[in-house]
Amino acid sequence: MSVLVLALAVSAACCLGFGFVLQQNAAARAPLGDFLSWRLLIDLVRVPRWLAGIGLMICGMVLGALALGWGEVSLVEPLLATNLLFAMALSRWQTGQPLGRQGWGGLALLAGGVTAFIVAGQPRGSVSVAGPLRHWLIIGVVAGVALLLTVYAKRSRLSAGPALLSLAAGLLYGLQDALTRISGQQFSRGGLFDLVTGWQPYGVVVLGVTGLVLVQSAFETAPLRMSLPALTAAQPLAGIVCGVGFLGDRLRTDTGALAWEAAGLAAIVAGIVALGLHPAMPAGAAERPREKIAA
Repeated sequence: MSVLVLALAVSAACCLGFGFVLQQNAAARAPLGDFLSWRLLIDLVRVPRWLAGIGLMICGMVLGALALGWGEVSLVEPLLATNLLFAMALSRWQTGQPLGRQGWGGLALLAGGVTAFIVAGQPRGSVSVAGPLRHWLIIGVVAGVALLLTVYAKRSRLSAGPALLSLAAGLLYGLQDALTRISGQQFSRGGLFDLVTGWQPYGVVVLGVTGLVLVQSAFETAPLRMSLPALTAAQPLAGIVCGVGFLGDRLRTDTGALAWEAAGLAAIVAGIVALGLHPAMPAGAAERPREKIAA
């Protein structure tokens, strides 16, 4: 594993984690009438704290794109999942809540799971890329599941809605990462002309904006502990599926490696859930007035 890829991915995770916390701090004050509406972004753009969070998120996405340009999606995605560690660090500083057994246990599971998956799987690139049929089939399945989750979330609204929206956004962000890697390859091969004449860069923008609306709606209606774990867990899983499914990423497939890879992914998800449910995570702002957004 390249040290450069590691540094870029972890730096991206840091920016994303800090950015998510600042975004939720602001979105929790948004009017509930903006739920799943473009008006939510229009309202939030006037809030300095939200803009700072978006700025950090953009920095994280740029660093993540650079990491994806140098490393495989199946390698970078688990590292990006560590953004929850940085979100926890900022939330803990805000609340003064000690980590305790749950916090340290979640940290160990997440870090250990990422390490186990990368060491056992040894993600690497391949010259063989899937054909158009499998390419579009995987994209369609991931986007379709995200759409179904969004539709059901709109019906359930304040019960399971935030977690479902976060799952949907995580799936779209994982797909966005895969298209970002393809866009980088297009730019490397044919320069700006190849980049702007392909559909993938525009897909990256559409997925990014759509995911942003879903995430902010989830942040608006529930505490961070109900939304961020689902987002953080879904993104690497979707990214790995896309990487192995149609980008040509290769993982070790012997019995022992597969067992450790599965255990690593399970530990990542368990660690994310444990950290996301930790009392240090912001409890939301249900008691705050929502008639207008405050900074």
